[in-house]
Amino acid sequence: MQFTNLINSIESQPGMSTLKDPGDWLQGRALFGGLQTIVALHAMRSLIPDTALRALQTTFVQPARSQQVFAKAAVIRAGKNVTHVESRLLDEEDNTVALVVGVFGKARESELNITLQQQPVANPTPRHFRQVPGVPGFTKHFDACWLQGKLPFGGDTLTNHVVQLGMPGETHCTEYHVVALADFIPPVALSHLRKPVPGSSMTWMLEFLSDRYQGQPLDDWRVDAELVAAGEGYTHQSVTLWGPDGLPVALSRQNMVVFG
Repeated sequence: MQFTNLINSIESQPGMSTLKDPGDWLQGRALFGGLQTIVALHAMRSLIPDTALRALQTTFVQPARSQQVFAKAAVIRAGKNVTHVESRLLDEEDNTVALVVGVFGKARESELNITLQQQPVANPTPRHFRQVPGVPGFTKHFDACWLQGKLPFGGDTLTNHVVQLGMPGETHCTEYHVVALADFIPPVALSHLRKPVPGSSMTWMLEFLSDRYQGQPLDDWRVDAELVAAGEGYTHQSVTLWGPDGLPVALSRQNMVVFG
């Protein structure tokens, strides 16, 4: 199912969003993590439709035990400029699948204006990602090329990866696309291994730097990922997401478990 069609299929009422059929957007036996966060965000947007999204904090609790999932959202606190919203993603058995907190904030005048600068990739070695048996189904909706670093299970030694990324068939970027793009890249740690092992995200924080991504094309995006630390079966990864205009769109930090 095309991403935009998937988002349009989400049924909504105030404080609740329901995804009846995730189609081929699966990641092993679970929903693609970005999609879990998106459904939760969709419920939040039914309560806070206009204020700019500043941050999302997601804890992935367990895989859904049903195809259909739904999110319940509630405002925790609404201040003058910043609103905190909590959303809980559930399956049909009322099992908690994910917990998400969204932070929405109005723009304010400030003397501070510091922007990240994208650095060129030295000696890129393009490696195109391809959908093959055993690879999570959701990846077919992305066009990815590793410019720096090896693909998962390639026996890499680099801790910094650069990926050129797009979503074929998608035309105009929304905040839901940003969430999906930011969560595409697998743990850099998996590229250090030489044989396939399962992995799973536990927590994910995504910070939006601006809303200038709205309406941009969905090709020639770039992901810079750094494996900050790994040990005792857990990995810690930081990501910068760049728009096709070379400007930074979002920052993320992810804690993952790798079974190998």
